[in-house]
Amino acid sequence: MLHQMTILESLFLGLVQGLTEWLPISSSGHLVIIQTLLDVSVPSDFDIVIMAGTIAALILYFRKKIVFLFTGTVAGNRTAINYVTLIIISGIPTGIIGFAGRQFFKSLFGHPVIVSICIVITGIFLFIASWPWKKNRTAQITAKSALLIGIAQGIAVAPGISRSGATIGTAVILGIKPRDAAEFSFLIGIPAMTVAAVLTFLEEPAGGTGFTLLVVAIIAAFIAGYASIGVLMKIFEENRLYYFAPYCILTGTTFAILAHVAGY
Repeated sequence: MLHQMTILESLFLGLVQGLTEWLPISSSGHLVIIQTLLDVSVPSDFDIVIMAGTIAALILYFRKKIVFLFTGTVAGNRTAINYVTLIIISGIPTGIIGFAGRQFFKSLFGHPVIVSICIVITGIFLFIASWPWKKNRTAQITAKSALLIGIAQGIAVAPGISRSGATIGTAVILGIKPRDAAEFSFLIGIPAMTVAAVLTFLEEPAGGTGFTLLVVAIIAAFIAGYASIGVLMKIFEENRLYYFAPYCILTGTTFAILAHVAGY
């Protein structure tokens, strides 16, 4: 029987969000799985709002790049302006898909079996993205590739589809260096996740869970996110996405079966 979330459970969920946001295994999917296993009642809005912690971790980690992009754009630096333009281009399809399918994607949080299947799909895509499509990845991020990466990010609004896996994987398939792909993925995630978190919070303050529980989860997400992002950047730099593919397929399949048997 579902029970209200405790502070310890909120702390744990925040830690999971902070770590799995960077791992290509879907943070939202894992939050749904863990919440189901804990038999805890958590509004879907909670999972979105606590992204504030991982957003803060991203900003802190990429602070030098962000400052360069801001000051460079103001000063008319062509490199900075071009990069910011690419971020904006990627955000267009993300916004369209996210807003158009918002209620549908939100409803999926209540269907663990579907979320589990999405995690399996993530695993299959990671295998595809890790395939040596191009041995020498030297492609630059262009308006076209930014658009495609933005579409991938929009689709990843669905719980179970990894945002980092979808965006980095798409970029790598397009021939972009894994490190450049990872950096771009994380930077375009800042505006996308910020808009989602702010709109959700304004609609339902504190995600319907209580301010204290929300703050605890956000702080935990920030600490876990910042502590792990550097290590994970190295993994992405070497295009080791396939490390996580078997995990996603096994975890998604196992939980889909368990959730179906349990009648979720």
